Amino acid sequence: MKMINEQELHSDRAPGVKSWLRSGEPLIWLNGAAVSVSVIAVMGLLLLLAVRGLSHFWPADVLAVTVSYQDQSRELLGEVVEEVEVVGTQLEGAGIELQGPGPFYQRTLLKQGNRDFLGTDFTWLINEQFGERRFPSDALVIERLEWGDFYGYLRGVSRFNTPEVTVAEEGPELTWQALQELIAETDAVREQIRQIERVEIGAINYELERLRLRERELEMDGALDAAAQADLASLRAEQEARFRVLQEELYVLYDSIKDHSYSAELADGRVVTLPIAKVVRAYQPNAMSIPAKVGLYFERLWEFLSAEPREANTEGGIFPAMFGTVLMVILMSIIVTPFGVVAAVYLREYASQGFITRTIRIAVNNLAGVPSIVYGVFGLGFFIYFVGGELDQLFFPAALPRPTFGTPGLMWASLTLALLTLPVVIVATEEGLSRIPKSLREGSLALGATRAETLWRVVLPMASPAMMTGLILAVARAAGEVAPLMLVGVVKLAPTLPLDGNYPYLHLDQKFMHLGFHIYDVGFQSPNVEAARPLVYATALLLVLIIALLNLAAVSLRNRLRERYKSLEH
Repeated sequence: MKMINEQELHSDRAPGVKSWLRSGEPLIWLNGAAVSVSVIAVMGLLLLLAVRGLSHFWPADVLAVTVSYQDQSRELLGEVVEEVEVVGTQLEGAGIELQGPGPFYQRTLLKQGNRDFLGTDFTWLINEQFGERRFPSDALVIERLEWGDFYGYLRGVSRFNTPEVTVAEEGPELTWQALQELIAETDAVREQIRQIERVEIGAINYELERLRLRERELEMDGALDAAAQADLASLRAEQEARFRVLQEELYVLYDSIKDHSYSAELADGRVVTLPIAKVVRAYQPNAMSIPAKVGLYFERLWEFLSAEPREANTEGGIFPAMFGTVLMVILMSIIVTPFGVVAAVYLREYASQGFITRTIRIAVNNLAGVPSIVYGVFGLGFFIYFVGGELDQLFFPAALPRPTFGTPGLMWASLTLALLTLPVVIVATEEGLSRIPKSLREGSLALGATRAETLWRVVLPMASPAMMTGLILAVARAAGEVAPLMLVGVVKLAPTLPLDGNYPYLHLDQKFMHLGFHIYDVGFQSPNVEAARPLVYATALLLVLIIALLNLAAVSLRNRLRERYKSLEH
């Protein structure tokens, strides 16, 4: 009786399970789970980048501690970057003698700065060797243009041709105020110097180079007579006179800040005097309130977005790389869209659907899977050496042997990435063209429109959402590519932007910086790995956000086009 009941039970359950499997509901749950895992992974990645990158700009408290080791002790001052737990045997293998229960010990990565005095910015310490931890309110952090951050205690400020303002004589508050005033004055002078050197003197050098090329052209044409030489000499003398005036202004500006200095005491008791001309900002994080820290946080974050890199790209900002990335993607989009659309229109609307057309489609699909470095090698060989070399021979012979377009630059990088993303645009546009009902074409022709008018006024507008889809995919891939750009135009450091006030304003022959290559350079080629690590996270987050914003703009335009032409599909 018991066996019969079990058989009946199994027979009752089996049809239910089979019908549930046949209904397709398990596949729905599986797809939902896959989407959920993907979303969680993406959000986790963004959260990791945000936490590791954005936390770098927060003004952390400065720790003062005495570290004892082998009957010796030393005073250290710096920011706690990371704390990890390690096995004692690893430390013993490194030759470090420890006293304690073990077998696990806490290690602290301390950013001690003062690379010009201590040799390294970061040091690993064993927490068991720590004495009393202190957070002195007068601990000073100074961000510098060179040698990284400085940690110490302010002891005096000296202004040019004025007596020194010291803590003992004037008090710490007046000394701190004097330091901030001198930093503000120095920063204003540095901005004037930058304006003169980058903009005004840069324009003069540009005009002098144009005069040199003009003289060379006249010489090659045999037209460099006495009158032409006199005109060129007059123009050159005018530019040189402007340069001498600006040079005198620079001498005055440099002299006005070169003798400003501050005295500070290191953690080990040494007192050093350093120039204020190399200071970016100074603050005392242990004495700052939360609102003050928030204000400083956004100030440092804005500097990261708007300033130029310094210290081998491990400090400062990334504006040139951000600008170069966006400009290259825009140029790539302008190039790839018409070529991709024209190719797709020909394959779908005009070409006979035979063996050759099918072969071309297969080739296009296979091109989408070619490694990007292959495109970089092709761009280097064909675009730069062949096309660029011929352009130099035809249009810029006066500049030879120095190449103008026969060298990596912005235009060749944009063309190479346009070629790399061309298959994506072709395939997406063809899919859009194939979904347009044949009746719409026939109706337009029946009303008297030509085939070209039908294509231009009916087919292409309705296929525009598919074109935008292809462009979105192209932008997403091109903005993150690094390997081909290393060969066709991207460099480690190019603070001068390819877009400026000198004719022709957009310099397609100029090298530029890119966020993807910047991440690679900072993360894997930096001499200061610990200092570069948070900037890698922050730059990666910014690159993802830029790609997302470009894609959102394209998606918004695509949705508007889709709504506009939706009524024509029914």
